[in-house]
Amino acid sequence: MLRLIRYLLIVVILCLGGLWGAAWLWREPDESVADAFVRRVAGFAGPQGTSAPPAPGTVAMPPGVKLGGAFSLVDNTGKNVTEKDFAGRWLVVYFGYSFCPDVCPTELGNIAAAMDELGPQSEKITPVFISVDPERDRPANLNEYVALFHPRLVGLTGSIEQVTEVARRYRVYFRKETRTDNADYLMDHSSFIYLVGPDGMVKTVLRPQSSPETIAGAVRAQLRNL
Repeated sequence: MLRLIRYLLIVVILCLGGLWGAAWLWREPDESVADAFVRRVAGFAGPQGTSAPPAPGTVAMPPGVKLGGAFSLVDNTGKNVTEKDFAGRWLVVYFGYSFCPDVCPTELGNIAAAMDELGPQSEKITPVFISVDPERDRPANLNEYVALFHPRLVGLTGSIEQVTEVARRYRVYFRKETRTDNADYLMDHSSFIYLVGPDGMVKTVLRPQSSPETIAGAVRAQLRNL
């Protein structure tokens, strides 16, 4: 029995080694070996629900984990909105704040460039920016901010309770950084990009600083899966 277990372990190690080698040889341009390895393992595992295999640059969600769902917020025009207002639409969602000095403008710029990269397919996508700084991000200034990036970018804000609830549903971390010099504060927050399906649930999570090509590729991967 012990000898059989050893043989099985050797077979498993050899198989994983072979998959790692194949991932190294056949990875996509700009795709890390680790991402290619996960993609190949997912391919052997077969389809999981309605989601496509992880695309390069994306984060594989653990089985059983669900992100997204119901919310109640205020858009950049001052209108109260819920997830039902986006029913049937694909969304590219990013959480940040308009006073962010560097990361948020970069991520939103990449999302806007990805919309251009998608061409006619972008008509199926609504980019959404959800503020984690509702104290300062009211509809009026949020309206001016989102217009800087893309004409169809929707800004969402609300009360601190509303924002906290939607952040919880997406497992987004955010925290107000206290300052002792009475200067404007900063918000510490996670920086993932979420591709949300027509049912309001997250289908793909992209890493921070994903390029426009990576974002567009993840969108195309999901649309091909329909």
